[in-house]
Amino acid sequence: MDTRALRNPYPDYDGCPASTQAFFDSQGKLTSEFAQRLSSKVSELLAVMENGLRSADPRNCTTYTGWAGIALLYLHLHDVFKEPAFLQKASDYISRSLKCLTRRHDVTFLCGDTGPLAIAAVVYHRLQRVQESDECINRLVQFHQTVVKGSGNLPDEMLYGRMGYLYSLIFINQQLRQDRIPLQYIQQISEAVLASGEHQSRKFRVQNQSPLMYEWYQEQYVGAAHGLAGIYYFLMQPGFVSAEEQVHRLVKPSVDHVCRLKFPSGNYPPCIGDDRDLLVHWCHGSPGVIYMLLQAHKAFGVPQYLEDALQCGEVVWKWGLLKKGYGLCHGAAGNAYTFLALYRQTQDPKHLYRACMFADWCMNYGKHGCRTPDTPFSLFEGMAGTIYFLADLLDPMRSRFPAFEV
Repeated sequence: MDTRALRNPYPDYDGCPASTQAFFDSQGKLTSEFAQRLSSKVSELLAVMENGLRSADPRNCTTYTGWAGIALLYLHLHDVFKEPAFLQKASDYISRSLKCLTRRHDVTFLCGDTGPLAIAAVVYHRLQRVQESDECINRLVQFHQTVVKGSGNLPDEMLYGRMGYLYSLIFINQQLRQDRIPLQYIQQISEAVLASGEHQSRKFRVQNQSPLMYEWYQEQYVGAAHGLAGIYYFLMQPGFVSAEEQVHRLVKPSVDHVCRLKFPSGNYPPCIGDDRDLLVHWCHGSPGVIYMLLQAHKAFGVPQYLEDALQCGEVVWKWGLLKKGYGLCHGAAGNAYTFLALYRQTQDPKHLYRACMFADWCMNYGKHGCRTPDTPFSLFEGMAGTIYFLADLLDPMRSRFPAFEV
């Protein structure tokens, strides 16, 4: 892991209030000075991002690296700062995205057409363009039966599979603050994912170890983006599986199987059978697995899940400042969300302190000799994701890893 990370230069939280008073008070409210620093850096990086986007791929519609991701950033900034100009920017970018949809029948929020449609529905709703918002939701829902049936060997994971479509529906309901998409639509997808997982568990003959199993490109991935942790995180959300008994009978022992894959370091492998302890990313490793663990702790109340999640936090603190850069998928900003998730669940100021330290690192964007990503200004690989995190830190209790966390 140390070959892929830069040394963490920050002193760790020592339990003394003096170590945090420059960043937040005893209630976790950021100091005005630190909040102002975050806001100023958001403005500064936005100007750099806007300039850089002039040379971005004009045909990339996606949330992951394309125009929809920039629209989602501006939608988030509108949430945080309440400035109408940000909503207008979101509208401008989502219009670009809708003009170049993949039309490849990709059905996910991050890499397919449903992300742009879901984001557009929310943007138009806020602009009170009701008819256009409804039209986007109708187009989104038209994919539903295809996803439930799994047409075209549709996988189950987050970036290209059923869970990525499921998130598009959740996003609509969360943002519009109503059950705009009926719960049964979500449950039908969850049932299909469970059936697929049982089938693959039998195929790999691991029913006794893990009643559910999933693969993507002939590999049994473990992490949040393509793997088991991301799938189980959603299956444990309250109400997403209609029969609570199935969650206990199928999901819990499958979560326990992932827990047994943990390396001595506290990190997790990218795939089952891969014994290289290398990757500390949201997509592969502890920074993504932690969401499954925290949700399992909420769902089942087993203390060990929280212990394992806290160990993920230690891994990220030690090895989370990545040479790959500052992005969400495999960078320091995405890894910092580990601490925000732990803070929301435990209220321990150590985790908020660590998030602030990673934010300080991100605010020195480009000064650490990190690699420049392929799409340097995008939401999931580049600068837009870092901006999203810095803005999210302004209200830690409301923060959520974008396009993933419920």
